[in-house]
Amino acid sequence: KALEGAASQGAKTELIHLYDLNFKGCVSCFACKTIGGKSYGRCTAKDGLTPILERVEEVDALILGSPIYFGTVTGEMRSFMERLLFPYLTYTAPPMSIFPRRIETGFIYTMNATEERIKDFWTQHIAINEFITTESLPSLETYQSTLHIAINEFILKTMFGTTESLLSCETYQFEDYSKVVSSLFDPEKKAQRRKEVFPKDCEKAFEMGVRFARVSDSAALQR
Repeated sequence: KALEGAASQGAKTELIHLYDLNFKGCVSCFACKTIGGKSYGRCTAKDGLTPILERVEEVDALILGSPIYFGTVTGEMRSFMERLLFPYLTYTAPPMSIFPRRIETGFIYTMNATEERIKDFWTQHIAINEFITTESLPSLETYQSTLHIAINEFILKTMFGTTESLLSCETYQFEDYSKVVSSLFDPEKKAQRRKEVFPKDCEKAFEMGVRFARVSDSAALQR
């Protein structure tokens, strides 16, 4: 839906499924950090992810998406983020980004957790260290409230200049809950939320795409 929103404003979009690619995460070779090295600021690994990383340098907006597994993004998304973000991070004091420009970035998460559970997590587990301040953490009212999501926001904002998150909670996992061991969930409640709330989440994703396309167009005109 986010891509549909961007396309509605005339933007060219591309959907990439990470599971279709053959790649690994960062292996700490540090070629991207070597002074005077040919790969300074870029991941030197060559695999199925390489052309994707090259295209990111040319885009005006980037939207990531992942389900939440055990409180974090999928392994494939994590590996992608390592390869995408680490080359642009400098080991300076303070750390900075060498990505050449500002682009719009967003992250869309789907999860089983309820909004109430996320809110409870926020109130119990806020953690602040030298890299994360209260200003950088997402607001309680919007439920963008797990520490992991806050860290992702902080990193994406540091690397690319701006970011936002969209959470779709209590997602509908199975077509037929009676065929799966799932007494933890109320199938009727799940179906009702999919009917009443999920379309609103899709609308928010569409609006994110529209907004990113408009901001990108405005930035392009100013360049």
